[in-house]
Amino acid sequence: MKKLINKVDDVVTESLAGMYAAHPDLIKVLPEYKTVVRASAPKPKVAVISGGGSGHEPMHGGFVGYGMLDAACAGEVFTSPTPEQMYEAAKATNGGKGIFFLVKNYTGDVMNFQMAADLLKGDGVEVEQVVVNDDVAVKDSTWTAGRRGVGGTVLIEKIIGAYAQAGASLAEVKELAERLNANVRTMGMALTSCTVPAAGKPTFDLPNDEIELGIGIHGEPGRERVKQKTSAEIVEYLAGAVVSDLPFKAGNEVLAFVNGMGGTPLIELFVVYNDLKKFLDGKGITIARNLVGNYITSLDMQGCSITLLKLDSQTKALWDYPVKTPALRWGK
Repeated sequence: MKKLINKVDDVVTESLAGMYAAHPDLIKVLPEYKTVVRASAPKPKVAVISGGGSGHEPMHGGFVGYGMLDAACAGEVFTSPTPEQMYEAAKATNGGKGIFFLVKNYTGDVMNFQMAADLLKGDGVEVEQVVVNDDVAVKDSTWTAGRRGVGGTVLIEKIIGAYAQAGASLAEVKELAERLNANVRTMGMALTSCTVPAAGKPTFDLPNDEIELGIGIHGEPGRERVKQKTSAEIVEYLAGAVVSDLPFKAGNEVLAFVNGMGGTPLIELFVVYNDLKKFLDGKGITIARNLVGNYITSLDMQGCSITLLKLDSQTKALWDYPVKTPALRWGK
């Protein structure tokens, strides 16, 4: 194993310290809770909080800042954060308008966020949450009851973060998150495994001439293994599954998100995006907004995922709303 680390046990702590050192104007870190919060004092707004296991950077800590998340809790690599982390994140960012948890559908995350919500409600704090389950690849996996939460999480965090920043109520943020979750679908694939630092070896074996379709972000099994295919063939498989699931139809406007799994160069992701645009053009589906890059990763895995979110005038405007975080920023 070759990694740019010091000690395996210190990877998450030192990574968070490095993120803070690079962006002290945007974030601060609560080191004892491995939690990233906005650098500014809590505002009288709904506090939007997410989190999950580390290894998916820049998700979630890289999305803390103006117009997106107020806090993000980092578990150990591929391990859920604890209820105490979510509880402390909420206390640090509570602006008096309620707390909203956005949770990826993994068993540990769902359980621990719910425990934190119960603790906060016991303190008299208003809390709502939505579980993201956008992965069309499998109905259930080792890690979940139901579909996994994957790339759609990034898009929902951005849009509801903007909504909360603009002054939406807790009930309004929850309603929009539910609507977004109902209108987003994702499917991913892997060219290689990832290597968890503590394990020191690839999570699974994948022959050099094979790829895995429908892989999870922790290396969970996908739908099937096949021989290496071209980008266009992979896009047809992934996007075909996504489009048929909702289903997306001719005349729909979508946000198209081509995500790298951590080890895929941008030159390849733009090839994938070009093939995706051709595929959607052929279906009469219009890409109104897009995002291409490594935003929800799986350590050093080579591969990609395709996410489509059905848009309307409100969600387009909220996507365009200014955002300033370590990993995502545009507008004034």
